[in-house]
Amino acid sequence: MSIVSRLLKSSSQESHGLSIEPMRRRHLGDILKIEEQVYPKPWTSGVFSSEIDLARRGERFYIVAKEKNQLVGYAGLMFMVDEAHISNIAVDPQRRREGIGKYLLFQLIEQAIVRGAQALTLEVRASNTSAHALYRIFGFAPAGIRQRYYENTEDALVMWAHDIQSTEYRLRLNALGGGQ
Repeated sequence: MSIVSRLLKSSSQESHGLSIEPMRRRHLGDILKIEEQVYPKPWTSGVFSSEIDLARRGERFYIVAKEKNQLVGYAGLMFMVDEAHISNIAVDPQRRREGIGKYLLFQLIEQAIVRGAQALTLEVRASNTSAHALYRIFGFAPAGIRQRYYENTEDALVMWAHDIQSTEYRLRLNALGGGQ
């Protein structure tokens, strides 16, 4: 069992009934409800279906977080050579600031480590300072700006976490306490 798996197992999320499972088509109705609340230009069921197909082929990793059978968040990761790219993390707006996003992020990082990625990357809205703070505690650092990246012409901050296979990175994850 990996260090992240052990941390997640001991996490308070488990005692609160939060479970993680692979994203499936049966989840799309609930995913789209969250997607429409959190994104001005949400992905369609067709986009998610394509991503689920790619996940089944091992090219992506998509998960959902559920509490008492209610979907409360989801996240995705794509793999490219020795890197992994976080494509999305979304949490039901009424359930934010409960650690669900952090828990999902731990799951994505674990998958990237298990699959041998050396680095993680993502884009985040320049205005989303709470997400910036979360990513920074996981070792992500700003690497650039994608101008006018989002539909409202908002810039994206490009962030990277390097050397995720290193002992130092695993110690960082250990210090974070397993997604609590």
